[in-house]
Amino acid sequence: MSRLITRREMLVRSAGAAGALAGLGLARAVAAPPTDRFAEAPTSPVAIERCESYEPRLVRERLNRALDAIGGIGKLVANKTVTVKLNLTGQFRKMHDRPACETYHTHPHVVAALCAALEGAGAKRIILCDALYYTKTAEEVLSENGWDLAAIRSAGGQKVEFVNTRNRGEFKSYSRLKVPWGGYLYPAFDVNAVYEKCDVFVSLAKLKNHVAAGVTMSVKNLFGITPTALYGDDAPNDDSVKARVAILHKAARKVPDGVPGEGDPNPPTDQVVRVPRIVADIMGARPVDLAVVEGITTVTGGEGFWIKNTGYIEPKLLLAGRNAVCTDAICTAVMGYDPTVGHGEFPFPGENHLRLVAQAGLGQIDPARIEVRGLSVKEVMTPFTRRGEAA
Repeated sequence: MSRLITRREMLVRSAGAAGALAGLGLARAVAAPPTDRFAEAPTSPVAIERCESYEPRLVRERLNRALDAIGGIGKLVANKTVTVKLNLTGQFRKMHDRPACETYHTHPHVVAALCAALEGAGAKRIILCDALYYTKTAEEVLSENGWDLAAIRSAGGQKVEFVNTRNRGEFKSYSRLKVPWGGYLYPAFDVNAVYEKCDVFVSLAKLKNHVAAGVTMSVKNLFGITPTALYGDDAPNDDSVKARVAILHKAARKVPDGVPGEGDPNPPTDQVVRVPRIVADIMGARPVDLAVVEGITTVTGGEGFWIKNTGYIEPKLLLAGRNAVCTDAICTAVMGYDPTVGHGEFPFPGENHLRLVAQAGLGQIDPARIEVRGLSVKEVMTPFTRRGEAA
């Protein structure tokens, strides 16, 4: 992973990927945008910092150090409305005898540290959100599950709001976000307007594996901006708390009338093809301005409590970057994987969503082309899973 990937190697890997997918029984051709921009995808620095625990002052210090290393965020957020997409997938349950925030959810102390950094850099409004699998408000859900909302509000200078984006919420209508190249699967997505009506969009993610996508960090985190009211298994339903399996994972149902549907009348149905393509489409439709990935403690082998054969691990890391694709590529390298591998190659069970977003020109994924600041990948590498183990 230390040398540059040449154009020829990229083409060979793409050809090999088609064979790998065929071997998996995935007959659909690998999707491609109108223009392959893999070689010219932009690069941006990524910072890596060691963070040994969730002690609030330590988290704040190390996160600030990471943000300073990538040039600071003052120019980005001063006098701006900032929407922060958290990773609160599934419900709040213990995993490996530890709370959700120490295993598969964003940790509230990291949230508070980010809010303090945003407020310190001059943000005028901070919106913390995710599509929660609860009909209650975000404040109610988080408070009932041990989050100290007063501490988070204080850290953010009383500029912090909490929003459950499972439906359109207080807005009269959804915002429609269009994919610039027309989409690998979907041309556009209807989402809660907080994801559009902001000046800066931040993805605050957990460092994890994913059974369909291989890895999940700041790019895969965007899957959760799709409202369950429109994409849940019982959609259309404003009170839906169902997962997005039937429509998004499996194509067993179509989106409700009026919601942008897939362009292909005979779309792929395997989630290891669909999820990566959808993630890439969402990333194109809603670009990320700042990516922060927390891997102080987390899980291996899957993304949440519903996945079997997972493990608990303590990488003790915080990573940050202005380009989410570059950030996730370095995260993937830190996990002991090669982010540039072809579709169907370990650790990606199907298509490699990082290759898809790089192919669309959204960011560089070759670690040799990405400047790493702070600690090096070699210094912090923490293998998550090995070939033959559950991804």
